[in-house]
Amino acid sequence: ETEFDYLFCLTGVDWGEELGVIYHLESTTKRHILVVKVSTADRENPELDTVCDLWFTAEFHEREVFDFFGIRFRNHPNLKRLFLTEDWEGYPLRKDYEDDVNMILH
Repeated sequence: ETEFDYLFCLTGVDWGEELGVIYHLESTTKRHILVVKVSTADRENPELDTVCDLWFTAEFHEREVFDFFGIRFRNHPNLKRLFLTEDWEGYPLRKDYEDDVNMILH
């Protein structure tokens, strides 16, 4: 009945204790917008279910979140790094990420 047929933004977040994803959904027919937040407290092995089967646009967004935050999406059709090389160590958008070569420290 709500017809949220368009996922226009999917963003990874590091809330400190938890990692998560924020989904911005829209109904293109009813012009409603909905924001959904999900999280996992498991920073060592963070996993969430994919939403690719509901919104195809999620496929690349989930790969980006995996690449930069390390959140694995169960049942994703092609979960692999999107921007960083396969041998990259760590997840650069996590608050606890450290890179002695490329980081600017205050």
